[in-house]
Amino acid sequence: MTALSITTVGDPVLRERALEVGRDELRSEAVQRLIDEMIELKRAAGGAGLAANQVSVRKRIAVVEVDERTRYSYKPLVPLTVIVNPVLEPVGGARLPIVEGCLSVPGLRGELERWLTVRVRYLDRFGEQRELVAEGLTAGTFQHEVDHLDGVLFLDRVEDPRTFSTWEQFERRHQAAWLERVAPWVRK
Repeated sequence: MTALSITTVGDPVLRERALEVGRDELRSEAVQRLIDEMIELKRAAGGAGLAANQVSVRKRIAVVEVDERTRYSYKPLVPLTVIVNPVLEPVGGARLPIVEGCLSVPGLRGELERWLTVRVRYLDRFGEQRELVAEGLTAGTFQHEVDHLDGVLFLDRVEDPRTFSTWEQFERRHQAAWLERVAPWVRK
């Protein structure tokens, strides 16, 4: 069981840009253990992703994974992906309305726009250079985690505060209509 816990909104570490991780540091036992514990905590919490500063560690490391354990049953599946020092680039100008929540902002959701397609360049947990192109809700997940590493919360990107709702109210009153709007990008 991990000793890590999720840092919640109000803690200054969530507003600070995380620090780059060198390849030697990345290969260290301590950082590899951190990555393993982040994966364990993300899975236990049912999240789609977790950034290191969400566990009060200012390192540019995040883990992304969407499977049957997440609380986002409508999201396309994403295999476990560890991103270190990610650089995100929009592909095209299209944007998508996404309703997001966050493990660091318990119980709250809000609508914001994300790039429809993004290219993510990063190191994997072994220090190998990787690149992926993500679309739709998956692109939103990667943008959300890179925002964390830059000290930005989804709360900062919500333009209309009237879209804020609790998880319960979103599922009861808003989820069906929103899923219909974004259906082309939700296909499994």
